[in-house]
Amino acid sequence: MASEPSISSSPDPVMAAKSGAERSEVRVQRQALVPYLPARMFALVADFERYPRWFDWCSAAQVLSREDGRVSAELGVRVAGIALSFATENLEFAPERIELRLLRGPFRQLSGAWTFQPVGEIGTRVGLDLSFEVSSSLVAGALSLGFRRLADRMVDDFCRAARTEFGRG
Repeated sequence: MASEPSISSSPDPVMAAKSGAERSEVRVQRQALVPYLPARMFALVADFERYPRWFDWCSAAQVLSREDGRVSAELGVRVAGIALSFATENLEFAPERIELRLLRGPFRQLSGAWTFQPVGEIGTRVGLDLSFEVSSSLVAGALSLGFRRLADRMVDDFCRAARTEFGRG
C-alpha cells in the first residue's frame, strides 16, 4: 500500500494569525494512508520520549505520569522561532485513538485526537484532528500561525518516522 499525501482541511492561516481582542481558534485536520497496522502507528504516536530523535521541531519530551490508559506528557517545541513547552493529558484507546487535552502551556485551549483506522488487512488511515487557541496577545499571531503549520505537517512527519522505524511496509 503506497502512502498517499495527507489531506488538509485547516482554516485560512491569515485568520489564524489575527491578534488583539479577536479570539481565533485554529483547527487542523489531516489524514494519510500508511502500509502498517493500526497498533504499530498507535505505538509510534504514543512513544513521546522518542519525538526529539525523530522530529526537528521537538526539543524535549517527557512522560509526567502513566496509568490505566491515561498519560500526561510535556513537549518542548520550536515554533516560528519561539521555544515553548506545553503539557497534555492523553487518553489512550489502543489501537484506535489517542485523545488529548491541554494541561498547561501558552494556549487558551488545545484539544484533539489521533485516530488509527484499519484499511484492508495491512494498512491504516492515520488522522489528526487538533484545535487550539493561543493565549498570549503579544506573540499570538506568530505563534498561532507557526503552531498551525507544525500541526499541519505532523501526520506527514509521523508517516516518515514510520517508514524509518518499520521499513517500506
